[in-house]
Amino acid sequence: MRHFFSILGGMGTMATESYIRILNQRTPAKQDQDYLNYILVNHATVPDRTTYLLDHSQPNFLPDLLEDVQQQNLLKPDFMVMVCNTAHYFYDELAAASDVPLLNMPQETVKALQKRYPQAKRIGLAATAGTISSQVYHQYIAAAGLTEVDPTPAIQEKINRLIYQSIKEEQGAVDATLYHEILADMMHQLNVDVIILGCTELSLAQELAPNHQYPVADSQSIIADRTLELALKLRQA
Repeated sequence: MRHFFSILGGMGTMATESYIRILNQRTPAKQDQDYLNYILVNHATVPDRTTYLLDHSQPNFLPDLLEDVQQQNLLKPDFMVMVCNTAHYFYDELAAASDVPLLNMPQETVKALQKRYPQAKRIGLAATAGTISSQVYHQYIAAAGLTEVDPTPAIQEKINRLIYQSIKEEQGAVDATLYHEILADMMHQLNVDVIILGCTELSLAQELAPNHQYPVADSQSIIADRTLELALKLRQA
């Protein structure tokens, strides 16, 4: 297979399914052959990212992802994309191990946010506790001259409940009321200009419950657009 890319997914599986669905829906296709060539690595047994980042005595997820990258190197894709925000804690190590470009979801999200919301200054980050504590987004937000605003403990509890109890435990079921409540809390309690959806489960919530008025920068939607742009460009090369 020529001109294909590799997707490092399965963190979690239902969120990865959302990425694939969005990517395919946005591909300009009128016949089978118009869709993109890709290999999906749905590595569902990767240790929980947040569990490790909050407690380094727990299983580290880096070795599993390094193995995935090394396996995909043998297949010679054009590029790789990893559809898990929290896993980007080890982006530098994984990019160094890859023989091809590895797209950077947090970096691409902040770049897209700046274009869509040029007046935004206070950026709310809705994400896993692991992403928040390890500051996965911080360097990109700070480099853009923006202010990162993290959830309060009460809001983080709601985010955790939506990610783990609603979506992960219920196989992709989204509590739309809870999702919209989280967005409202962040906008009104934290006085932010825009909210980054910095977890792919939150991106799934946005896909299935988009009927709200709050400005969001959806990381998975953004990386799907970047994937599509790059794949189509390389196909024409």
